[in-house]
Amino acid sequence: MAIHPYLNFNGNTREAVTFYSKVFETEKPKILTFGEMATDPNYPLPEEAKDYVMHTRLTICGSTVMFSDTFPGTPFTVGNNISLAIVLNDLDKLKHYFQQLQTGGSVIMELQETEWSKCYGSLKDQFGIEWQFNLSDEVI
Repeated sequence: MAIHPYLNFNGNTREAVTFYSKVFETEKPKILTFGEMATDPNYPLPEEAKDYVMHTRLTICGSTVMFSDTFPGTPFTVGNNISLAIVLNDLDKLKHYFQQLQTGGSVIMELQETEWSKCYGSLKDQFGIEWQFNLSDEVI
């Protein structure tokens, strides 16, 4: 099991991750954009969001740090743009942690299958900390 910091940016993730990659002399980041994801015709993707970074990661000093742009129109506050991502391959533990952390908090996205995970969800706990849950052996 691992807990990864997840940093959100306001449209400049590509610039930030390129900078961090140079500073920490890491691998070149693999970037997945919102435009590369399948879209629902009932919810068309705004043109400005197509090149926004949906997900990327770097290994910095032995730790995985993940990055994403906020979706256009989503509130963004510098200083509140970090969440913690639990990444593990035990579905029962993932569900248990999700259930326990939602007590007194609020679910942002129920646990469900996504394009990148057999089980993903997110919530804000009773202390205002945002948690992401990802069932996976490897994070893209």
